[in-house]
Amino acid sequence: MSSAQTHTAHSHATGEDYLHHGKGIWSWLSTKDHKKIGLMYFATVAILFLIGGFFALGIRLHLAKFGSTPLLEPDTYNKFMTFHGAIMVFMVIIPGIPAFLGNFVLPIQLGAKDVAFPRLNLASYYIFIAGALTAASSMYFNQVDTGWTFYTPYSTAKTSSGVILLVLGAFTMGFSSILTGLNFIVTTHKLRAPGMTMDRIPLMIWALYSTSIIQILATPVLAITLLLIAAEKTLGIGIFDPELGGDPVLFQHFFWFYSHPAVYIMILPAMGVISELITAFSKKTIFGYRAIAYSSVAIAAVSFLVWGHHMFVSGQSTFAGVLFSVITMLVGVPTAIKLFNWISTMYRGTVSFEAPMLFALGFMFLFTIGGLTGVFLASTGMDVHFHDTYFVVAHFHYVMVGGTLMALMGGIYYWFPKMFGKMTSDLGGRLSWVFIFTGFNVTFFPQFVLGAMGMPRRYFDYLPEYTNLNQISTVGSWLIGLGFLIGLATILHGMIWGEKASDNPWGAKTLEWQTSSPPPHENFIDTPTVTAGPYDFR
Repeated sequence: MSSAQTHTAHSHATGEDYLHHGKGIWSWLSTKDHKKIGLMYFATVAILFLIGGFFALGIRLHLAKFGSTPLLEPDTYNKFMTFHGAIMVFMVIIPGIPAFLGNFVLPIQLGAKDVAFPRLNLASYYIFIAGALTAASSMYFNQVDTGWTFYTPYSTAKTSSGVILLVLGAFTMGFSSILTGLNFIVTTHKLRAPGMTMDRIPLMIWALYSTSIIQILATPVLAITLLLIAAEKTLGIGIFDPELGGDPVLFQHFFWFYSHPAVYIMILPAMGVISELITAFSKKTIFGYRAIAYSSVAIAAVSFLVWGHHMFVSGQSTFAGVLFSVITMLVGVPTAIKLFNWISTMYRGTVSFEAPMLFALGFMFLFTIGGLTGVFLASTGMDVHFHDTYFVVAHFHYVMVGGTLMALMGGIYYWFPKMFGKMTSDLGGRLSWVFIFTGFNVTFFPQFVLGAMGMPRRYFDYLPEYTNLNQISTVGSWLIGLGFLIGLATILHGMIWGEKASDNPWGAKTLEWQTSSPPPHENFIDTPTVTAGPYDFR
């Protein structure tokens, strides 16, 4: 038993685990158990990820061929681009880690029986489903071709009414995000186990806590913006359309005031997962616990002050450009604190390279490239040349996909034994990592070069000199797709045929590993008592 976080041995007593608590499909659909709600999010997000991935592969397949016989017509290409972006951002990456892994792990890591508001938690899930269905319906009714950013005046004046369905879907999913964030903050403050002070909570909780602050403060701004688009489109109110006396640049300010913090809604939980993986697979107390914890809060705070770097070419003043440039580069400080502390944790640790750790190392490599290229784009003079080129596409994917999805896969393999009481195949996990990591770099690194050569993003066709790099990029996308299919097969194989897992197969120290696998319905038979920090490997 861990000396760091202890509880009575009764937690291992034989009893009904949460998977067998209640029978039939209705026991899942009406459950208030945070663990089951987390798994329902997982199933939903996985399906949406496959749909979003289909659009991505369609785009890359189209761009593999230069010339006059395209795979997709221009209008269809724009629709593929819109749905790939909207699904991946609003339905996969933003809810992926908080709603799935966060829901499952946060109460157990705190030693709580559930989240503070279990009914609200279930309502959040159904609100998310309602929003996703509303947005997805725009694929069939008046398909949208604006891109996932819905820039005005194109989205208000020039396109079909399908825009209204898509923005209302995103608006609805925003409520799910706000309610989940509210639940996590109250749970963290009110339901910690005896002895668990704020400087003893795991770093995953710090990351989710910081993310929740962003969700609560930033999401309403997006919600209002999307409602204004719907109002302008249906009622003819002049807010963004210059023909009606509006200002299209105002939309960009509103949109990016939410959407840049949203980048950290995607990446902060991923950083929390990585902190857990690095310490567990290095068998060493995490280096600089407080620095990592407070850097999460610092990232959340600074994220609200940098939206203008998306708008260097929109005509804002030179002073505003310089100010946003400096503040954007400032985000690199708390981010670098995390990275160097993870490396310091591994130094002289007993590092083992199981599948979750490979994904953690993959995250560190890819996110570092994404972060460094972000500094390029934060520099006003450089951004003028790179803006709206494939350089931005590559940077965005290195941060979001290379970051969030690497951490998500690592987190799934890490907590899988706790979720299902079974182990996944480590060989399958490593194979999925090899294909995803290799395919990712083959896909997106050439896009940095394409951007530097001047290839604009979102274009249906390109000049002949861009052909070779686009074809390499497309081959990489097939490798990514294969890697995720291997990952899916490994997860399904583990669910059905996986070996029985022990309560703590990784030898980790946080509270979720001190209860049975899978946990009982109320997480612990007896309330745990915490006597020291979460990563005491001494």
